[in-house]
Amino acid sequence: MHYRQEIAGCFAAAIGEHGLAERDYAPVLAGCGEALAWLRDQHATSSLPLLALPERQDDLPALQDISSGFRERFENVIVLGTGGSSLGGQTLVSLADIGFGPPSGTPRMVFLDNIDPDTFAELDRFLDWRRTGLLVISKSGSTAETLTQFLTLVPNMVAAVGEDGLARHVVTITEPGDSPLRLLAERFALPMLDHDPGIGGRFSALSLVGLLPAMIAGLAAEEVRAGAAETLRACLEASAPANAPPAAGAALAVALQRHRGITTTVLMPYRDRLAAFGLWYRQLWAESLGKGGQGTTPIRALGTVDQHSQLQLYLDGPPDKMFTLLMGDVAGGGAEVPPELAGATGLGYLAGRRMGDLLDAEQRATADTLIRHGRPTRVMRVPRLDEAAMGALMMHFMLETIIAARLMGVDAFDQPAVEESKRLARDYLAAMKI
Repeated sequence: MHYRQEIAGCFAAAIGEHGLAERDYAPVLAGCGEALAWLRDQHATSSLPLLALPERQDDLPALQDISSGFRERFENVIVLGTGGSSLGGQTLVSLADIGFGPPSGTPRMVFLDNIDPDTFAELDRFLDWRRTGLLVISKSGSTAETLTQFLTLVPNMVAAVGEDGLARHVVTITEPGDSPLRLLAERFALPMLDHDPGIGGRFSALSLVGLLPAMIAGLAAEEVRAGAAETLRACLEASAPANAPPAAGAALAVALQRHRGITTTVLMPYRDRLAAFGLWYRQLWAESLGKGGQGTTPIRALGTVDQHSQLQLYLDGPPDKMFTLLMGDVAGGGAEVPPELAGATGLGYLAGRRMGDLLDAEQRATADTLIRHGRPTRVMRVPRLDEAAMGALMMHFMLETIIAARLMGVDAFDQPAVEESKRLARDYLAAMKI
């Protein structure tokens, strides 16, 4: 396995009164058996397209052709989308570029998932549109924010490459059927790729939505899926729910909410390249479970940064949170602290140590301190952070979310409440004077 889940720090035997009693956990875990049986049936009958993605390879050659062309032609690639159309790609691309620029031979990937006018006004200052590609992603093809982004950028691109040149610079991704995005793509004869209607946006990271940006960034899509396949296979073949890590994680979250009043779940990775993963997880958990009074509030923290901004609350505030720490094998990595400089400044404890040694000590100290303060704490160890590990983690949390939804009795795949705000926004827009 590309990760290892340790859950002992969530139980009363380890943390006391705020921990979960085995008698409360056991029936919830047993209830995961139904969810696992449902997943096995969905997989066997190909009824849930998400579960077929890890084993697919047939769709990758076409994506490879597109990604190779983008890498050859462009210095920058802008990904237009929001929510699930953006966060999966952002998470994967973070493996290749954590903010200092892309590897040699690959374009800089820019994800624009908001509609702040100031941000878009800055683009012309920094981009040569002749050396820029666009990926426009909207599952429905009618996402107002994404369409507004695209429509406002079309004049810039046309001015630089001409209307006839748009097809070499723009690729669209949307589900089949009539939609505004398809009409725009047809209007300019743009390449169109089909978003599978059976895969919701927040579950689409392993589809072309997440993998095409990743491939443009030079990552191996087949390795992402291979890691996901390993996690899925282990879950489906588990002899009991306790042997399926996603089921154990879902049972923990649900049992802690029911029996210990845990209303918040904090995901705290200790690797910068997992910062975007926390944002992807936040949408996945919140939008899938927050229905009918159910769900817990997901928070993305980042170690060691949030030890200096959030840990006081976590340790000494309300005991209403479950913690998941993603920890890497970082000891011995990074630059060495010069002994003479450390010793001369009273920092002897750092002399001869490496940066990874300090990071390792701090992530272990945070986990142990949370446990000593009686905070339910799960540790997920990721020895090697690469494409396969990222695919494995993504598959774990998608399965954990689906199983938790089954335990809560909600549909993991819809989001009925957000439609009201969308309708209201359109009404406000229609009422504005031009």
